Amino acid sequence: MQTSHTASPTQFYTWQNYRCAYEISQPNNSISEVPLLLIHPIGVGLSRQFWQRFCGEWHTKGYRNPIYNPDLLGCGESDMPHVAYNPKDWANQLHYFLQTVIKKPAIAVVQGALLPVALELVQKEANLITGLILAGPPAWAVITKKAPKLQQKFLWNLLDSPFGNAFYRYARTPNFLRSFSTRQLFASENTVDAEWLNTLVKGAENIANRYAVFSFLSGFWRQDYSSLIASIKQPTLVVVGETASSISQEGKQETPDERLADYLAYLPQGRGIKLPGRNVLPYESTTEFVTAIAPFINEFS
Repeated sequence: MQTSHTASPTQFYTWQNYRCAYEISQPNNSISEVPLLLIHPIGVGLSRQFWQRFCGEWHTKGYRNPIYNPDLLGCGESDMPHVAYNPKDWANQLHYFLQTVIKKPAIAVVQGALLPVALELVQKEANLITGLILAGPPAWAVITKKAPKLQQKFLWNLLDSPFGNAFYRYARTPNFLRSFSTRQLFASENTVDAEWLNTLVKGAENIANRYAVFSFLSGFWRQDYSSLIASIKQPTLVVVGETASSISQEGKQETPDERLADYLAYLPQGRGIKLPGRNVLPYESTTEFVTAIAPFINEFS
């Protein structure tokens, strides 16, 4: 069953004097459905474009939920100030977005290591988040270990320099992006396609995107989030790839089953599922991802 829908052209709102971009993918008869708020990953050239395959597949399958797909500050078509971002900053941005643009409770779908942003958002405004979907969350050893502040600051200062500038220019080349994606993100080299690489190359054209990337690499998101995870009252679906891996040393030994079990042991209303693929399931295994999360989302209708 197909549902006709329209993806809006890029729209903008102002948050703390910054111009922030988003788009809405909305079927024509979606008024009563719970909206989805997508939280894209941070990385070289990454932005809300990460979710385009998912949005297309979701509506092609006939689901009518309106999808709100914002660019986080420092990414995509949003402003890119020269600041060190932390998860609370992006959570504050999304909190404002929920209050002023979506204006009703939504299900947050968060990719990978942006999980801390969703956790901070729930802390800030539990009433506007009705459920959570964690797509390829970080290894448990990573999400529950605080990085030393001095280390974070040292890494930021190292990257926010001519060295970092040169590194970013190298990191946005197709060869580097293909190599990194094959080594760290995708289960199969064949799925690292031209669409993926072209999107990243285009997204990294503006060199100011490096500040969001450097903030992420500096580990400002590395805290012990176990108590926040344990405090989530909302139903939460954890989706892990069958070949999920960890970029960080702490999570190298963990199996996908162990990762799932650790999250479910802490989440009061958690449930979990494994899918073919590795660390970017909404992109690499789009059809399977949509099929897996649809029953969960439909429970909120």
